[in-house]
Amino acid sequence: MISVQDALAHLFALCTPLDRETVPLRAASGRVLAETAMARLVQPPFDASAMDGYAVRDGDTVEGAAFKVIGESAAGHGFSGTVSQGTAVRIFTGAPVPTGADRVIIQEDVSRAGDRITLTCTPSDNRNIRPAGNDFGPTDGLSAPRRLSPQDVALLAAMNHAEVSVGRRPVVAIISTGDELVLPGETPGPSQIISSNAFGLAAMVEQAGGIARMLPIAPDDMTLLRATFEMAMEADVIVSIGGASVGDHDLVGKVVEELGMERAFYKVAMRPGKPLMAGRLGDTVMLGLPGNPVSAMITARLFMLPVLDALQGLPPQPAPRQNAVLLQPVSENGPREHYMRAVLTAEGVQPFARQDSSLLSILSNANALLVRPPHDPAREAGETVDVIRL
Repeated sequence: MISVQDALAHLFALCTPLDRETVPLRAASGRVLAETAMARLVQPPFDASAMDGYAVRDGDTVEGAAFKVIGESAAGHGFSGTVSQGTAVRIFTGAPVPTGADRVIIQEDVSRAGDRITLTCTPSDNRNIRPAGNDFGPTDGLSAPRRLSPQDVALLAAMNHAEVSVGRRPVVAIISTGDELVLPGETPGPSQIISSNAFGLAAMVEQAGGIARMLPIAPDDMTLLRATFEMAMEADVIVSIGGASVGDHDLVGKVVEELGMERAFYKVAMRPGKPLMAGRLGDTVMLGLPGNPVSAMITARLFMLPVLDALQGLPPQPAPRQNAVLLQPVSENGPREHYMRAVLTAEGVQPFARQDSSLLSILSNANALLVRPPHDPAREAGETVDVIRL
């Protein structure tokens, strides 16, 4: 067995970022930006009012000063004239500040009668003007690589980008194996169960920016299993579920070996999820996950998702960890790194009492994994531990 860290290093060595493609900005959210996008204009493109009020010359603003209102500047409709001594222009938030003006008096600080206003108080230090380029200019940009958030998309639009270069979405072929599996909605036989893992993994793939292809359930038959893997060979990643252990019916390892897989590792010192396998089939990354539902989902979180990030052009790195206060004592850990299902709150982290790797209901209620290093001693409530958000 190898450590989780060593397994990740082997996996990352198999990953070469995929080709780039250009997509419309409307389709860019959640994709990984492949090239730094520089601003194509200045924002704001002119000195703009930060408030509703009156544009005047700052040197004229003393309490009791009177001004003649000579026009109006609104968003999209600026004032074309010039503000001179004793004159003012009615202005609204976001509108261009007229030539000659260098302060906006907020409307609450004046009284108005007809076309004349009077300053009713001493103006503040804030001139209420957003200078041209205050947000960004031609030397500013959105750096790559990064997974684009809705906020990033808004910034790219403001920078006048109609399309962007992103990493291609990895295609992930998901293969469930085993005679015991039937699809949701079907009636299982006396020795069968519902296939759930593939649906959870497909959702994870799509949430991570990939394209999930769920292949038909592969029975415990060498010929049919081989045919299923051959169907998946054009994918960027093949994720198999189950059949990667050493039992008489665990055939995945034998099939992929016959197909020429270069194995990177087999078995990882962790729980849940020890029977984990990875390698390369031609140009395709192969990841064999355990069949237990919780084991499959947790190993996918720890290994599959970092692989998908790396293929899309993000720096190879493990699932991010953070510190949390332990809310209850935990006993000493054994020789394998343990990822305990837990609930993380503002107060700290609370592991579930039941940690069996078949309990999807526990995983569904968990929002974090409490990470226990190998041979970690017993911990008391109040100690600091590592957690990974789910």
